[in-house]
Amino acid sequence: MILVTGATGNVGRELVRELDRRGHAVRMLVRDPARAADVPERVARVVGDLTESSTLATAFEGIDAAFLLLPGLAVTPAADAVAAAQLAGVRRLVLLSSFNVLGDPMPMMGRWHHEREQIVRGSGIPATILRPGGYMTNALEWVAAVRSGEPVLDPSGPGRYAPIDPADIAAVAAVALTEDGHAGAEYVLTGDEAFTIAEQVAVLAATLGHDIPVRTAATPEEAVRARYSNGAPPALAEAILEGFTLMRADTVGLRTDTVEKLLGRRPARFADWCARNAGRFRTSADTEH
Repeated sequence: MILVTGATGNVGRELVRELDRRGHAVRMLVRDPARAADVPERVARVVGDLTESSTLATAFEGIDAAFLLLPGLAVTPAADAVAAAQLAGVRRLVLLSSFNVLGDPMPMMGRWHHEREQIVRGSGIPATILRPGGYMTNALEWVAAVRSGEPVLDPSGPGRYAPIDPADIAAVAAVALTEDGHAGAEYVLTGDEAFTIAEQVAVLAATLGHDIPVRTAATPEEAVRARYSNGAPPALAEAILEGFTLMRADTVGLRTDTVEKLLGRRPARFADWCARNAGRFRTSADTEH
């Protein structure tokens, strides 16, 4: 039995589907069972929360391998999850971390991921660390602007990155959870097309068949305020501010061939992701026409 935490999120939901498709027994850790209503009944559910350690013994009971997607900035849930895995005799862990741990010096956004990695490595359980870059699903932050005709706010100007489809992260996680030879590995995962935000918006616009205006944020501070109109926790706001500043400075964009090496195929293209998700950007008026 494989436990998937974060099972109703962008990566977790894709991982549940991938493991189920491969014929593996899967248990989802969910806070709200209603969010898993569209998942086949054969997939087991357990109600719990990684921030509530009292719910974890039941979640990990009888589990052979676990996928850890830890919430927020806190490190304690990582320690609690690892302790529950140890007590349950789990034999394999896969941790979703971040490429931000690679920075030199390490940016703030990477520090709590680094602490979690250390906890997992110190568990004594064979583990694989996944370090994806930016997700294609980050484009969903543009939905309100696209539907209203307002400009998409571009926080990073000339900065480039190679977004990855969460389904590709899930496919790699499934390999690491179910196949030998990945213990101790640290996989940096990206797509293989590097874009500016404006270039990504242009790809989406081509898919939708209409122009989408873009406005470059004057400063990283403006981009943070736009994302968190009611204010973000200070540590998170500072980390995001630093992240946007670093993104602006990277005009090349990190790319790896890890997905292709592990899966035997190229990563999904952003245009393909846009085609699959076009309906999420359209209004009811768009679909009527």
